[in-house]
Amino acid sequence: MPMNANDNVRVALIGCRSMGWADLQAMMQNPGVELVALCDVDRGVLERRTNDAEKNWGRRPDQHGDYRQVLERQDVDAVIIGTPDHWHCKIMTDTCAAGKDVYVEKPAANSIAECDAMVAAQKRYGRVVQVGQQKHSAEHWQKLHEFIKSGRLGHIARVKIWANFTYVVLPELAPDTTPPAELDYDMWLGPAPMRPYSLTRNQSWRCFWDYGGGLMTDMGPHLLDMALWHMNVQGMPQRVIASGGNYVLPTNKAETFDTLSVVYELGDFSIEWSNTAIATGPYGSINGLEFKGQNGTVVTNYDWWEVIPQAGRMEAMRVTATPGEHVVHTGNFLECVRSRRIDRLACPITHGALCAKYAHLGNIAARTGLPLTYDDQHHTFHNKAADKLLARPYRKPWKMFKE
Repeated sequence: MPMNANDNVRVALIGCRSMGWADLQAMMQNPGVELVALCDVDRGVLERRTNDAEKNWGRRPDQHGDYRQVLERQDVDAVIIGTPDHWHCKIMTDTCAAGKDVYVEKPAANSIAECDAMVAAQKRYGRVVQVGQQKHSAEHWQKLHEFIKSGRLGHIARVKIWANFTYVVLPELAPDTTPPAELDYDMWLGPAPMRPYSLTRNQSWRCFWDYGGGLMTDMGPHLLDMALWHMNVQGMPQRVIASGGNYVLPTNKAETFDTLSVVYELGDFSIEWSNTAIATGPYGSINGLEFKGQNGTVVTNYDWWEVIPQAGRMEAMRVTATPGEHVVHTGNFLECVRSRRIDRLACPITHGALCAKYAHLGNIAARTGLPLTYDDQHHTFHNKAADKLLARPYRKPWKMFKE
């Protein structure tokens, strides 16, 4: 049943350290939101964020160290998931089964199989699930979407994406040691394999395959999203070709790639991804997209987009971003929680999963060194080496949601 438009949406945050906290701060700027509980496996983080919440919003939320305690509560309508990537699927599907709505950080999941599980869980339980790809709610990206849809660029032959950030380079790996007393390390690992505790693995988890996929799955869901959305891509590419390695620092301790190139072939155009852990990039931007059309080129990043005409075939123009997309994106989620209008979500799990799949396809193609075609209907590459990377086995007793 739809909620009353004036009803408070009672929320809980699971994973309080970084983006989860940013999501909560944005959501709390919308009217009609009540923070009920915080959950984190690190008691130190949990206590600091509880104090921050009391200071910011005048009420001290309840504390939990196990997300399942949050799902048992009858006074929680919606959950924000801001954990490392390897927890997204399990918590999201359990939250849907518990009858609560979900705002989950990107990438939607840490494997292609988990993406499918999340879409299936949303469909089975009918919950409102928004993915934190807030560029969909940014005015300048929406204007760009309309511009590209107008056809003024002519046929677009290629979309080029780049993201050049240095945090995927790990010169040293902290030694294995005993986890800090305030951290429930077994719960932090959750469904991931048991490994000795290392501060590097714990803090730079995006650089290790057990928990993340490097720049490809961190920045990829945002930037690939803009290519897929603007080009109206709703399915898998015909073929993926990729090459990657640790070339910026050959002794890089990260398992993921500091340098990666991926080509997605889509019939009459291609999408090309590149990342290099050197903080420079085309057009003076360390990250962005270039839409190469017959009549001109559109260059864009988080702050602006610009039309560069081809031989006078169109006029130059520039559009600058306006702030506030994060608040708008969480507000869109809250509106849909109240109305139950899943069709009005800016970035539903179906689209978030599509973007995450594209990111994982790039990593899998690079890890295998093979040109790949993914059969999304039968969930296979028809290649044993690549198929082994479709899912990440869960550590007992954790189990992944099954349709």
